[in-house]
Amino acid sequence: MSRNLNIFSKCILGCGLALAVLIPLGSAHAKDFGVLYSFTGNDGANPQAVLIADGAGNLYGTTYEGGNGNCSSYGHTGCGTVFKLAPNGTETVLYSFTGGSDGSDPTAGLIMDKKGNLYSTTYSYGGADGFGVVFKLAPNGTETVLYSFTGGSDGSGPYAGLIMDKKRNLYSTTVGGGSTNCTGGCGTVFKLAPNGTETVLYSFTGGSDGANPQAVLIADGAGNLYSTTYAGGADGAGVVFKLAPNGTETVRYSFTGGSDGSGPTAGLIMDKKGNLYGTTNGGGADGAGVVFKLAPNGTEFVLYSFTGGSDGSGPYAGLIMDKKGNLYGTTHLGGADGFGVVFKLAPNGTETVLHSFSTRGGDGRHPLASLIMDKKGNLYSTTFGGGADNDGVVFKLKE
Repeated sequence: MSRNLNIFSKCILGCGLALAVLIPLGSAHAKDFGVLYSFTGNDGANPQAVLIADGAGNLYGTTYEGGNGNCSSYGHTGCGTVFKLAPNGTETVLYSFTGGSDGSDPTAGLIMDKKGNLYSTTYSYGGADGFGVVFKLAPNGTETVLYSFTGGSDGSGPYAGLIMDKKRNLYSTTVGGGSTNCTGGCGTVFKLAPNGTETVLYSFTGGSDGANPQAVLIADGAGNLYSTTYAGGADGAGVVFKLAPNGTETVRYSFTGGSDGSGPTAGLIMDKKGNLYGTTNGGGADGAGVVFKLAPNGTEFVLYSFTGGSDGSGPYAGLIMDKKGNLYGTTHLGGADGFGVVFKLAPNGTETVLHSFSTRGGDGRHPLASLIMDKKGNLYSTTFGGGADNDGVVFKLKE
């Protein structure tokens, strides 16, 4: 199985998450839930990013806190980690951030090249100027800061993960920096060349074009980039945007904050027909978020509107799709006990809760990350809290 993540290859069903997921998609009828690992603090805490997996079944991810770094001055213990989880349940901390120039508080998932190097971002604090970094982690555990944000026109606070093209250029977004129309900046889309040169491909103005993107990008075969912004747009409720290779931004959809959704925090996936699928953290019929489909002509369809009850509330993460067109995701709130759910959405709009996180907390609480799926249809992800020490878990839902 190739581990090269190439954004300019032909777009296939669910290709948006194939950029961050190394396990092939399949169909799923999940029945059994299991905690693969429960974080204790020194080994990492509070994971909120999507996992990736290699051909041997090892899982890789980041934790927002925990590890051996001292980030007490930032208001929390530990500065975050990069970890590996073997199929036998053994966890290895590949890198523990110090909160200095190396970065702190990674919120994003990883990508891996053919040589086993891992790449991602750290969101806040950390870096030469305290505004986050893009980093590379070699198989021997050596971290290299590829770029350190200054908080100015180059961007600030890269919340999302990276994608890579055939020439090894990296692409992502920053929540802040760029245009000064917003407090702290309105955010950017950037490109990072292999030689470390950063280019701002687009700087959001905070107007109808959107503001404060938090989500990973996807790309089609022509090199157009797609994602969402949390704020901005015609009604200030966020947008879906397309960025052409020449830097022209097109707003594909502007959320109204009503029944159509509000405040998308997650990235998109694209099917073979060019339809985009995603979630919004708010809005919808009951204000608890939606799952939406956006046709190539810009028409938005709300596929499901969460009620905030047992069906879930606040889908913070993006979606994956199986071969039958079923969508899978998580909500960080709602469910039987209010701690979030894993859900499946059939093409006819029927939602099934595959797992509802419990008051006991041993199974985890508040999933913030997208799911990945293996060939057998087993689902994997993380929760931000819960587990044996309330530091989050890695879980599996199996057939």
